[in-house]
Amino acid sequence: MFSRRFIAVWFSLVLLAVVAVLDGRHQLSWPWLLPPLLLVLLGAYDLRQSGHSILRNYPLWGHMRFIFEFIRPEIRQYFVEGDTDEKPFSRAQRSIVYQRSKNDVDSRPFGTEVDVKAIDHEWISHSLAPTHLQHHDFRIVVGAQRAQPYSLSIFNISAMSFGSMSANAIRALNLGAKKGNFAHDTGEGSISQYHREHGGDIIWEVASGYFGCRRDDGRFDPEKFASQAKSPQIKMIEIKLSQGAKPGHGGVLPSAKITAEIAQTRGVPMGQDCISPATHSEFSTPRGLLEFVERLRTLSGGKPTGFKLCIGHPWEFFGIAKAMLETGILPDFIVVDGAEGGTGAAPLEFTDHVGVPLQEGLLLVHNTLVGLNLRDKIRLGASGKIITAFDIARTLAIGADWVNAARGFMFALGCIQAQTCHSGRCPTGVTTQDPVRQRALVVPDKSERVASFHRNTLHALQELVQAAGLHSPSELRAHHIVRRISSYEVRLMSDLLKYLEPGDLLTGNYRFQLYEKWWPLARADSFAV
Repeated sequence: MFSRRFIAVWFSLVLLAVVAVLDGRHQLSWPWLLPPLLLVLLGAYDLRQSGHSILRNYPLWGHMRFIFEFIRPEIRQYFVEGDTDEKPFSRAQRSIVYQRSKNDVDSRPFGTEVDVKAIDHEWISHSLAPTHLQHHDFRIVVGAQRAQPYSLSIFNISAMSFGSMSANAIRALNLGAKKGNFAHDTGEGSISQYHREHGGDIIWEVASGYFGCRRDDGRFDPEKFASQAKSPQIKMIEIKLSQGAKPGHGGVLPSAKITAEIAQTRGVPMGQDCISPATHSEFSTPRGLLEFVERLRTLSGGKPTGFKLCIGHPWEFFGIAKAMLETGILPDFIVVDGAEGGTGAAPLEFTDHVGVPLQEGLLLVHNTLVGLNLRDKIRLGASGKIITAFDIARTLAIGADWVNAARGFMFALGCIQAQTCHSGRCPTGVTTQDPVRQRALVVPDKSERVASFHRNTLHALQELVQAAGLHSPSELRAHHIVRRISSYEVRLMSDLLKYLEPGDLLTGNYRFQLYEKWWPLARADSFAV
């Protein structure tokens, strides 16, 4: 409580005491007591209120931020436009999340703020015969042929681990998922007690560290996996091959950052660095990956099982596809993570220059499955800077069945993009293990915002689908999205992106140079060519 964050409260208390003493000595009149008394009362209120994480962590000081927000139209050119390009998301995108999470009106006066003549500006084409959809609870069934299929919302919480996220953040996300009936991906940090506390649907991500299902030597432990996977709360199993923010890198959680709770959740010892290897130890070939998929599916009791990856060398995914044909083992789903994906800690070069962006990665996976007549048997998820209903519509139009979002839900929790995730000093309590800082994040309040953001975003998607004259988001196709490619020309996305026809790869009709060059060289028994 003696942190510098509370110095304004302590200063107000000292000032009140000084004025009170002077008043007692008749050196000041009693009205001088009012300003410091009001400051003390305001500071006490800030500490106890639940609506603003900033004020709980920075009583009194935090009001400065809200004052600047209130007057920002007048100071935009000095304080807003100068820093917008350095932020991962625009102010308009962050604003729409905050409004929808708080159930505020997200309509905007005076028309669009985007430059509709800008190169790469995109829009969805509308119909003169709009439709009317009965609801916006859009869902798909994953693993329909399995023992425990799952009816999945088409908009879910992307992978964010306990350890990178605070306990209260995990609680709020999972409770929000419970309220909104959508799924919460655990991230590679495994299933903590905070994921289980409210019973929201979970997608368990199993990564190269096998956290939560590992032996002391770091190898996979099938008994521990089966014990956890049988929980009714776990709906799907996702093997993480790579993530968009740092594909092929792996990671280290230093021993100094490992708390007793993190150690227990991940199954790692205290006092040692927690290693996430760059590769899996349970398989080293495409065929081995699919055998591992089948193994986890069996151990989990027939729950939908698949894998997540950021596309790199195209022949490696082609090798996985060939292994599907040779073994007959199919994942129930594949999640394509775009290179746009973020993390709290990744080398700059990996963040900016490693991995295929979502559009190209998703298109490659979709096309390959179509070309093998497997697309209707495997569901496709997508993640990577998806935040608005238009982002969802565009991604579905390219080829996805559902999308995951991370930072959108972080904004709903109160994240202000202070970009101190790695420091442990997150001002809103979202990405810190400091128990004092994370108390600023009030779970009941923020979980309601998480649920509201999900609900209102899908409602906005419903309105887009209706305006396009469609009856379901699953009807969205690339020809519904239009892009400006120059100051005088626009093109349909279907004319810009190349699509295979069903069975093309089976008949040798490769169509594009990518497949002509690399498909014949890909191997089911090796990731190499």
